[in-house]
Amino acid sequence: MKKDSLILIGGAGGFIGGHLVAHLLEEGYTRIRAVDRKPLDRWYQSHAAADNRCLDLSERGATLEAAEGASQIFNLACDMGGMGFIENNKALCMISVLINTHLLMAARDVGCKGYFYASSACVYAADKQTRPDITALAEPDAYPAMPEDGYGWEKLFSERMCRHFTEDFGIETTVVRYHNIYGPNGTYDGGREKAPAAMCRKIIEAKLSGNHEIEIWGDGEQTRSFTYIDDCVKGSMLVVENAVPEPINVGSSEMVTINQLADIVEDIAGIKLKRNHKLDAPLGVRGRNSENTLIRKYLDWEPSTTLRDGMEATYRWIYDQMTSGNTDVAVNEPLEATKVSS
Repeated sequence: MKKDSLILIGGAGGFIGGHLVAHLLEEGYTRIRAVDRKPLDRWYQSHAAADNRCLDLSERGATLEAAEGASQIFNLACDMGGMGFIENNKALCMISVLINTHLLMAARDVGCKGYFYASSACVYAADKQTRPDITALAEPDAYPAMPEDGYGWEKLFSERMCRHFTEDFGIETTVVRYHNIYGPNGTYDGGREKAPAAMCRKIIEAKLSGNHEIEIWGDGEQTRSFTYIDDCVKGSMLVVENAVPEPINVGSSEMVTINQLADIVEDIAGIKLKRNHKLDAPLGVRGRNSENTLIRKYLDWEPSTTLRDGMEATYRWIYDQMTSGNTDVAVNEPLEATKVSS
């Protein structure tokens, strides 16, 4: 990408999108068109140096307006949240297919040659994720297809659309499968937050209230890897710059149980709490981790921020938000920004 070429960020008002816009501006890119359907004052981050537009990218006309003149499109837009949200809003998650469909068509119609799609580890087959001590998931493990119902199917279908728009129309598409992205400037309350932010909020609430108990969904022995936002942005840029021709994991390979995640946050907070396990809560798969052989092959790089370091920065930001009286943006509103669920 040239520094003076027009770059469209779909879902720019969301967690990853806001960080990506900030990164591009810091790197000297001068023509950033930032698009989200939320009103500007509800964006997680907004930047005056960008061309900020409020458009609903599920609508065909809006995508044509947004894509006009763009040489590179980043599609980070979708309607989703944490496991509780995606298990109870499958139709809403599936409707996001309109965003990718219309953006790909717009890219074709305006002559945009570069297209980035933010997919998710939720595309991976459920029968490969039935144990906490799973083998890390490599890219071929998405097939035979059995993804997360609703959200995962939308992501996998959209991956295929990218592939076929490359084959049929010559658009250079790149696809990343995010594994649980977390960090500052994201949602931590309202039902769409992911496990790292939710854990921080619960422990901060317990510490501030003096009620030293927290609720853990399930038995806490389900496993995940969590990827810090700086690694997410760097990996996404490297995938585009190196024109990686196939879907690729962008995820940490540091796997922990949810109980271990709680241990880390308790240690950061300097407190030990009683844990009440809600065994009937939505859990998703039993275990998930990122296998990073392919990303090392293509990029000679993989996410490296430790969970402890990333969670410390995340905890400090959420603590400051909760104690300063600030309200979390976009709570209980449809988000046109990927904060990928895994």
